[in-house]
Amino acid sequence: MCGIIGYTGEKYAPEILIQGLKKLEYRGYDSAGIAVSKNGKTLICKNRGKVSALEQKSADTDLSGTVCGIGHTRWATHGEPSDINSHPHRGGENVTLVHNGIIENYLELKKELKAKGYNPISQTDTEIAAMLIDSMYNGDPIKAIFDSISKIHGSFALGIMFRDYPNTIYAVRRDSPLIIGVGENENFIASDIPAILPYTKKYYLSDENEVAVVTKSDIRFFTNDGKEIHKDLMTAAWDEQSAQKSGYKHFMLKEIYEQPKVIGDTINAYKNKAELFENCSFDFNIKGKIHIAACGSAMHAALLGKHVIEKLARIPVSVEIASEFRYNDPILDKDDIVIAISQSGETADTLAAVRLAKSKGIRTLGIVNVWGSTLSREADDIIYTYAGPEICVATTKAYLCQTVILDMLALKLGRAVMGEDEYLKQVNLLSSLPEYISNALKLDSTCKRLAEKNIAAEHQFYIGRGQDFCVCTEASLKLKEVSYVHSESYAAGELKHGTISLIVDGTPVIAVMTERSRIAKTISNIKEVVSRGASVICVTYDDVDVSDFCKNKITIDAPSEFLAPVIANIPLQLYAYHIADGRGNDVDKPRNLAKSVTVE
Repeated sequence: MCGIIGYTGEKYAPEILIQGLKKLEYRGYDSAGIAVSKNGKTLICKNRGKVSALEQKSADTDLSGTVCGIGHTRWATHGEPSDINSHPHRGGENVTLVHNGIIENYLELKKELKAKGYNPISQTDTEIAAMLIDSMYNGDPIKAIFDSISKIHGSFALGIMFRDYPNTIYAVRRDSPLIIGVGENENFIASDIPAILPYTKKYYLSDENEVAVVTKSDIRFFTNDGKEIHKDLMTAAWDEQSAQKSGYKHFMLKEIYEQPKVIGDTINAYKNKAELFENCSFDFNIKGKIHIAACGSAMHAALLGKHVIEKLARIPVSVEIASEFRYNDPILDKDDIVIAISQSGETADTLAAVRLAKSKGIRTLGIVNVWGSTLSREADDIIYTYAGPEICVATTKAYLCQTVILDMLALKLGRAVMGEDEYLKQVNLLSSLPEYISNALKLDSTCKRLAEKNIAAEHQFYIGRGQDFCVCTEASLKLKEVSYVHSESYAAGELKHGTISLIVDGTPVIAVMTERSRIAKTISNIKEVVSRGASVICVTYDDVDVSDFCKNKITIDAPSEFLAPVIANIPLQLYAYHIADGRGNDVDKPRNLAKSVTVE
């Protein structure tokens, strides 16, 4: 959600800021802007709409000679998308800033500031933050920032410029991501690593409620008692090429095709012959119940995780949407464990679930894709996925890596229950998974043909039972996210309890059948929708005969029924992609969506 970039160095700042914002477009936004220091003034250029429009606007503005500035892509929360509400915002004459997050008490602060003579012109909470810092400023930027954030309730990542310090950027965060990039005679601040990859792979992690002071030659961190902090320099595991399209039309398609590699990388990171998670510090001796908290696609991975862990390890698992977890006053026993899943490691609701569990003395395990993220630092133990940078807002490869990690966790926990022979068999089959995923990608042309057939349909349904219903939940979300087609997923047996009334002639219904013990029952449900005119696509094995009731079949092959859901996801991802692309949508940046949801 939103994107921040800041630069101070010797190069033309507007160009670097604009290019950085382009790298952050995947996070979702509706407006963009930059601010640069020039001749003792801070110049602002911003607009509603795309970064490309900002690029043209900045080219038409005299920003020559500027070597320090901040930039922002805004995803509207307080106030509609507009030029005025776009960032950066001024706070009087001294302070200009950009902000990610939400300031919960901004109305209270706004009232106080008006009493001091400040008159906001926007509808945003961000302008209030700028004015608050300006009101606290008395020549010492660091003190003004600390005094201000002590009054702010909510989440924020702030990139701040003071008129009196024209080549310095100040940064501070709470519950929103922010990194400090380290270059040669130039330094950066950014919301995410891709923004700085063209210039450097070196960075510092900014911890909560500490101020970073960034000049072209120096980076310093301070706590609110004035103590300077020394940090370890980190190196990004990604390179700029990995964050490029590499000839693919969209990042989504590229990331779908990267799945054989990233699944192989994830498996190999935790599999040593017959052993899984050998070097993990996590204690796999779970005596209580497993609670999984996650949002969106990560929650759908959790549903599959629940299915396989309960089946293989016979450990009870509950899955809760993270935004509901803490408000439901969950019943947590001292022997339980809370597993939190997040691609970014910055998902606000998921972090809140972890903090609640820890406050009650419950062990926490994070499954995350981003090294150094907040989740990776706050959870008691961490298992990383190896998906690499995921630029498309709608997740594909990160979700699949989460699913595979949960499969491996189920095997690890279920070893004694399964018996050694079955355990060894399934662990060995893991190594073949990338090859099966590669074979599934060969279904691309079939998926495109079926997508073209259903491209005009405004309502589609996904049905399955057991593990197949879990697959359907993610497939349905993926279609909604990128194509804007109304789609629902249902446990196939639930159709007759009301939903079947929505099936009319020509309604597309995608039926997933990989769990063999339930295929016969699912077929009976398919026949019910066919009799009402549905146009059915079956996703199942070659030896399952659907010819008498289904003309469109997507045939998958899997190393085992246990791993079949991973394979089944591939054609469903491709199907969603081709419908979205065929409808002319901006596939990588779906409307209203943000990659990292850092507010409740």
